Amino acid sequence: MATTKNSNSPSGDRRVRRTHTALARALIELVEERDLSRITVADVAERAGVSRSTFYDHYRDVHELAEAACTAMIDGLIESLPGPGPETADPEPEATQSLEAFFASLAGHAGLYRTLLGPQGSARVVDHIRRRIAATVYDRLHRIAAGDLAGYSSPPSDIPHDVPAAFTAGALIGVAADWLQRGCPRPPAEMAALTWPLFSALYRRVDAGTPT
Repeated sequence: MATTKNSNSPSGDRRVRRTHTALARALIELVEERDLSRITVADVAERAGVSRSTFYDHYRDVHELAEAACTAMIDGLIESLPGPGPETADPEPEATQSLEAFFASLAGHAGLYRTLLGPQGSARVVDHIRRRIAATVYDRLHRIAAGDLAGYSSPPSDIPHDVPAAFTAGALIGVAADWLQRGCPRPPAEMAALTWPLFSALYRRVDAGTPT
């Protein structure tokens, strides 16, 4: 968790956001050049154009910055994960496109995600992703069951124990992590085509009245 020391003023908030963005961008660039374990605070600060003391005003170490950058990027991706819309219960073109974008973004920052989702990675990041995916799936499955397909709001931050949602979240993380560790051998479009039927089957079971 970031240890930001900032002003509560709008200008202070903007400065903090700019600094966070600069540090995250610098780290992402560096991770594509070398392993995360070989990147130092000095490396990140120099690339971002800030001092080491400024870095420490916001993060304890490089690993905490990596976790923050990863979770911020993944949140936007998870919001775009597929779900049936109001027009059809099987929006395969749109669904595969959103899944392709998900895998393409992972591949675009493979060094960062591979490190944090791998065997020696960050339990905090894995848990964050699992919870976010489970909440999104839970929200969408229960909207389907209720016949509410008019659009999706942000998923709830906390959900009751739900087996289909938990199963889907764990499976997607497992597939993504395995794909990254193997060097992304299949293109994102193929990964989307292989993954969507699993999502689709789950949606159809809930739509048919399967208890969740």
